[in-house]
Amino acid sequence: MTEAKPGRVRSLAILLLCQVLAMACWFASNASIAAIKAQQPLSPFFAALLTSSVQAGFVAGAFVSALLALPDRLDKRLLFRLSALVAAICTGAAALLPPVSPVAPVLRFVTGVSLAGVYPVGMALAATWARGDLGLLIGLLVGALTLGSASPHLAAALGGLDWRAPILFASAGALLAALLAGLIGLGPNVARAPEFRWSNVLLGWRSVPLRLSNFGYFGHQWELYAMWAWIGAFVAASFRARYGDAPPLHPALATFFIVGSGALGALLGGFFADRLGRTLVTSVAMAASGLCSILIGFVFGGSATAVLAVGIVWGVAVIADSAQFSASTVELCDPSLRGAMLTAQTCIGFLLTLVSIHLMPYAVDWLGWRYAFAILAIGPFLGVWAMLTLRARPEAEAMAGGKR
Repeated sequence: MTEAKPGRVRSLAILLLCQVLAMACWFASNASIAAIKAQQPLSPFFAALLTSSVQAGFVAGAFVSALLALPDRLDKRLLFRLSALVAAICTGAAALLPPVSPVAPVLRFVTGVSLAGVYPVGMALAATWARGDLGLLIGLLVGALTLGSASPHLAAALGGLDWRAPILFASAGALLAALLAGLIGLGPNVARAPEFRWSNVLLGWRSVPLRLSNFGYFGHQWELYAMWAWIGAFVAASFRARYGDAPPLHPALATFFIVGSGALGALLGGFFADRLGRTLVTSVAMAASGLCSILIGFVFGGSATAVLAVGIVWGVAVIADSAQFSASTVELCDPSLRGAMLTAQTCIGFLLTLVSIHLMPYAVDWLGWRYAFAILAIGPFLGVWAMLTLRARPEAEAMAGGKR
């Protein structure tokens, strides 16, 4: 036992670092949008497409990976490394093209496919080291995803008006992740994942507790990626309205703080969900994030301090519940259903993000920044209803060791 602990800490630390580095590819192009617009016109649809292409690719990659049982057929570490390498190549290639090239969404799609071999496989690697703390471990992985997703905005702040800076930064990070991933060790809980079967999806959907857990996740996803995709544009427009061309803080740096604060939210969510219950933590987090999606509009054009304060609270709350939906599904499922239900949950949830991401720029045109983000509140508020309904059911005793 004394020898296993150092191996556990070392492997998890390297895994978390690799997740941060590789997941920077997700919003690499999105972080460059402001700099691209400063140089040439960029339609709202194409701007949204640079993000939604990654979402669509992730759905396709996750589905094919589950259908072919790739994490079981291949060494998980090898799959992680190859996926990070492909993400690095595709992301770097985007910097060699004109920013509005029709090839760019294709490269973003392939990047999304490859990230389906990074994030879910990373969770599977972390689970091999679980010791009754699965919720916390998944929370750590989600925190790494959050920090990685925020990091291109930091590069955008340092890179001035060069739109290639965040993209090349993300590509280099993914390449480093591919190199470091070979040092990740496997824990003692290595087991074959349940086989994906379409019939299992239907069986799981008939289960009321699983259906409620899924509805909670879908509401969460409706809000999360649209917020991450467009909060940078909101901050830039807000600072411009208040300070003109001389804001006290670079908008991209402010966006990094807002999105990156979610790493703390994911960690706290995992910690408290294992102790207080998953339905309680997810409900509180979604209620807070839903309120923030409404309140953030009322600080538009206000001081940088006000925008950061509401934005950081939203950044923490919007991701605090994320890992707990996967953990809830695992706990509510018969083991034979887990592979199918987690795949279906992930794919449907990310498909919903395509709608909300593309809806946001039109909401801005129709409603203005003061009210545009409020349309995202629909998701978390419905999610609160679903999780509190689940909490009242006897089947919820299976969650978080009886803490629901």
